[in-house]
Amino acid sequence: MRKIIFLFLTLISLKVSAQEINIIPQPAYQQTASGKKPFVIDSKTQIVVIDSTLAPTADFLSNYLQKYFNLKLNITKVTPNKNFIALISNTRISEFEDAYNLIASDRNITITGTSAAGVFYGIQSVIQLLPADLNNKLTVPSITIIDHPRFAYRGMHLDVSRHFFGVDFVKQYIDYLALHKMNYFHWHLTDDHGWRIEIKKYPKLTEIGAWRNGSIIGLWPGKGNENIKYQVLPNEIKITPKDAVIKTDGIRHGGFYTQEQIKEVVEYAAKRYITIIPEIEMPAHSIALLAAYPELGTEPDKKYTVAETWGMMNKYNNVLQVSDTTFKFLENVLTEVMNLFPSPYIHIGGDEASKVWWKQSAVSQQIMKAKGLKNESELQSYFIRRMEKFVNSKGKTIIGWNEILQGGLAPNAVVMSWQGEKGGIEAAKQNHKAIMTPENKFYFNHGQFVKEDSLTASTPSLLADVYNYEPIPAELSARQAEYIWGAQGCLWSEYITNPAKVQYQLFPRLDALSEILWSPKEKRNYPDFRKRLMTQFKRYDLMGITYSKRYLEN
Repeated sequence: MRKIIFLFLTLISLKVSAQEINIIPQPAYQQTASGKKPFVIDSKTQIVVIDSTLAPTADFLSNYLQKYFNLKLNITKVTPNKNFIALISNTRISEFEDAYNLIASDRNITITGTSAAGVFYGIQSVIQLLPADLNNKLTVPSITIIDHPRFAYRGMHLDVSRHFFGVDFVKQYIDYLALHKMNYFHWHLTDDHGWRIEIKKYPKLTEIGAWRNGSIIGLWPGKGNENIKYQVLPNEIKITPKDAVIKTDGIRHGGFYTQEQIKEVVEYAAKRYITIIPEIEMPAHSIALLAAYPELGTEPDKKYTVAETWGMMNKYNNVLQVSDTTFKFLENVLTEVMNLFPSPYIHIGGDEASKVWWKQSAVSQQIMKAKGLKNESELQSYFIRRMEKFVNSKGKTIIGWNEILQGGLAPNAVVMSWQGEKGGIEAAKQNHKAIMTPENKFYFNHGQFVKEDSLTASTPSLLADVYNYEPIPAELSARQAEYIWGAQGCLWSEYITNPAKVQYQLFPRLDALSEILWSPKEKRNYPDFRKRLMTQFKRYDLMGITYSKRYLEN
């Protein structure tokens, strides 16, 4: 009878142990060791690093344990007999890039990666194996994990133009991505509402372009602007009343990053194996630039002011003139940008360029005639191709929103598909890399519930819909599917004014996105994901992250 009771208790114990493995994103393979004691992390535990390239990862783990558990571990090159966490690089352990194996016993934890990034991802799994509160001993169950990413591009975006976020929070944001094994941070640095990066050759970009005199109140069109109407005609945008003045809160808003701050953030991200892709918008979304240098617009005699309302396309002239002067200016800007960002990719926007402003411009029409361009879509394509040629000459590749397909795709461009999947499908069929970021699923500035309790953009992007999205469109052949590089979430900040709101909009949809991009497709299981989220929420509590408590009600 005692044996039966003991066996029953053992089975229950193992079941509980298995339930405590709540890693997000889900590893490709994991197996707990039956009846084995856990590894206990205490003040005598050492982190062993023989390969100096893994030192940033050792520092990351050490700093995490000190910050959240007040435990400082010694980092050494000498392997003790027991009670250590070893970080090892070995390309032969897996055929996959950035893969890792994690083996934990009661004596030690060994993380072996095919790359330094792989070892770092293994550390993120160790962190998620730790207790999610301060009331328990720091233990890691005896477990074997064999893991690798599904997609090579696992991205998240942050718009700092509509509302500016300082360096400390940007670093915090990067840490959020690192915890979820994301590897690209798309930094949206310029737009109509503020220019956020210092360009030494053109100081007015930040002296003038980084500041606006107010922002609309509430959802677009903003309180007091309900009677302003916009009519899009073939050759003009008609605004009624003609002399309408947009009402705002009148609060000056702005800020920018110095080049030294940019370098600091780039280095911070690199230590977390995250590549930062800067975005410099062109040829539209450029009012902040034009406020500083109006001679580059299609109405050079006009007084441009940094935008104070959202949604500028087909309302206000925010496009650059397609001239040699503009190209030289942008080449100088991008030269400084590319010197700051080691990323092989530069995002140049290319979206929402209303063609009416080029139609109205005699200079634009003369350029089209001289270049043999049939329409304004071909003019936009000429603009993108010209900029791509320059970027390529510097050894880098452009990324653009799916509108860069209009008028013909630039030869080497990567397409970021935001207006559904069509742009990504078209790019893949043309043998171009594509990143899927459909607005209805992956724009996390949209509400996460049908009824939201704060200002958010239009149609909700529900957690279940994010989780169940498949980045590879069904209509692509196996060969075409290879061009789907990965996917990305976007966080536009029109209605996001502070770090707590960023967190609220980001979590837990970032968890769902990370699992889509990292874990094997066949392992996707939404009920199991929701179960694992309960532990993740405890970890967010530990880290002081804001999220909706509604997820805890079901």
